[in-house]
Amino acid sequence: MKNSFSFVKFDHISLSMEIENEVKPDLLYIEVADRIESLIEKETFKIGDKLLSVRALSKEQGISLSTAFQAYYHLESKGLIEARPQSGYYVKFSPQHGREEPTCCKPIDEAVPVSLDEMIASVHTDLRARSKIHFSVSSPAPSLLPTAKLNKAVVQALRESEDSCLNYEDFQGNEVLRQQIAKLAFNWGGVLSDDDIVVTNGCLEALSLCLKAVTQPGDAVAIESPTYYGIFQVMESLGLNVVEVPSHSGEGIDLNYLEDAISRCDIKACLFVCNFNNPLGSLMPDENKKLLVELLTRKNIPLIEDDIYGELYFGKTRPKTCKFFDTHDMVLQCGSFSKSLAPGYRIGWAVPGKYKNKVVALKRMNNISTNTLLQEALSIFLQKGRYELHLRHLRKALHTQCLRYSQAIAEYFPESTRVTRPQGGFSLWIEMDEKIDAFKLHKQALKHNIGIAPGHIFSTQGQFQNYFRISYGLPYTERIDEGIRIVGGLITNYKT
Repeated sequence: MKNSFSFVKFDHISLSMEIENEVKPDLLYIEVADRIESLIEKETFKIGDKLLSVRALSKEQGISLSTAFQAYYHLESKGLIEARPQSGYYVKFSPQHGREEPTCCKPIDEAVPVSLDEMIASVHTDLRARSKIHFSVSSPAPSLLPTAKLNKAVVQALRESEDSCLNYEDFQGNEVLRQQIAKLAFNWGGVLSDDDIVVTNGCLEALSLCLKAVTQPGDAVAIESPTYYGIFQVMESLGLNVVEVPSHSGEGIDLNYLEDAISRCDIKACLFVCNFNNPLGSLMPDENKKLLVELLTRKNIPLIEDDIYGELYFGKTRPKTCKFFDTHDMVLQCGSFSKSLAPGYRIGWAVPGKYKNKVVALKRMNNISTNTLLQEALSIFLQKGRYELHLRHLRKALHTQCLRYSQAIAEYFPESTRVTRPQGGFSLWIEMDEKIDAFKLHKQALKHNIGIAPGHIFSTQGQFQNYFRISYGLPYTERIDEGIRIVGGLITNYKT
């Protein structure tokens, strides 16, 4: 693309900012890069614009040459700028120049039973096959996880345990681990004690226990549409009916639709993912979370909040949870380390509010306790302060991967394709031409050893047939680029 102008002087567009002496040198380049990225997002710097040279940036911002180079390298790794030989750095990509966001479907206005087992089983075939590109798996690649430090924590747990972690753990969970989880609540403004928390076998068990505590078989439960298919399987196993509430990729659920549905469908509970919903990646604004909690409190309807992706934000601060606005203990918050630290450990938790005693009793009846060794290992890992450092690296990697995947989709997919612009999490939600069946596309992609998640499995009502989800949990490589190119080709050449 031809440059709209050849040179941009930073101080003409208010980029200049005093660099505080107390800012750590290793964070300076992030600060500078973030401000340039913000200007790219606002289209102050447009695609093709030339940026200052490394030397000029160093002089302009009062930083070292090394820091200036690191800032540009950071932006280059995200695919936002490119270095041209003998010329300098240029803006290469802006998320605002990606595809339009998908449209919002309106669900059937009634409570319905659930059954999607066959499709879900097809998506989950050969999950450990190294020959396959697993775009269908919404979790971090092992290379993004602190494997060595987690292994050391496991060894330390075994070495320091009097019984080698062979006995049952407390029904409610390891006390030290619960204390560490309570400290994590500080990031979203929560004030918890270890006694507020129940440790579970992953987030799905937390959701299941909370649903059992507040519903009976045959009850109607409101969920987002689209939403994670594992939630449907929990609902089906408990004999619950589902009321789907339309959700927008930008702001989450439609509160007006929900309020109308409550009176029409006799909803007994709600289960929502308000921070980076899977598959949309939507982030509900704080004011909407507050309105949601106030609405459900007035109606005396418990809210089960799945906050499993809350720590995986791309912005400056962690988004608040609905639990933050809960003044009547009506929110049952659930979380897990599965998406942020150790998927295979299956350690989750619930903060059930006034339903805690019932959830603990159900936990005791369900499986007595959660894995003793892994709870102890995670408590050691968190006590050493390693979790927050890991999260900073993981967020940075996921944000970069999100931009890279989005850029490849813009390049390889048909012009009519729409794709979300998530602010956190793992997922891109893609809308194709109406003539394309995503499940058939999934079957075609499998022949190329590529897994995608067709939109059908994110609704109980057969919606989203021309949608699918891609996870950007895998670091961007030539192999990933080739995989996205192949999927784009299958869409372009799709035949009904």
